[in-house]
Amino acid sequence: MCSTKMHLSYRSCHESNLNYDYSGYGGSTGKPSEFNTYHDIEAVHDCLKKEYGIRQEDLILYGQSVGSGPTLHLATRLQGLRGVVLHGAILSGIRALYPVKVTFWFDIFKNINKIQQVDCPVLVIHGTADGIVEWTHGKRLWELSKEKYDPLWIKGGGHCNLEAYPEYIRHLRKFISAMEQLPLVRRAKPSGVPTSTVAESKHKCLRFGKR
Repeated sequence: MCSTKMHLSYRSCHESNLNYDYSGYGGSTGKPSEFNTYHDIEAVHDCLKKEYGIRQEDLILYGQSVGSGPTLHLATRLQGLRGVVLHGAILSGIRALYPVKVTFWFDIFKNINKIQQVDCPVLVIHGTADGIVEWTHGKRLWELSKEKYDPLWIKGGGHCNLEAYPEYIRHLRKFISAMEQLPLVRRAKPSGVPTSTVAESKHKCLRFGKR
């Protein structure tokens, strides 16, 4: 399973979750590729910002498994995010298959490099018995995070069943509550770093009902 979610956290205590399919997955058209997952998450964020006035300060990004790739891609471009959650995340595509110690130029989803560029609090959740992505991936990502939040290592948890453990929802709620209590401080973005790499002409905003 790979997924990305955007948790919308408002100071008025109203909360919502936005889930979407990548190109070539679920009901989405197009072809699955690393580039397209980056394009997709940028398009969703662009829609939230322009059509619904959602600020990055009101967002918590949630990436699961391979979905951690596009999540960290966007997180490196938004310096005002509330937080990031990495669930069963990978260090990189090749590292998920082979125990390599270096990053090759042809590797994909190079999270091991991008995590160090994320400036908001990061919660890492991983099962100690994950047979798809070893627990050491989550442990290393947490170690490399700039702003570490208490990680959740679920004893005996696998790759796709962590939601069934009571401590999962308790810890996630605790994290969201803690992020909502943080003061809104807009971090200065270094010059030359784009907030998005998606050209406006490349996509149309997703349409869903306003509340």
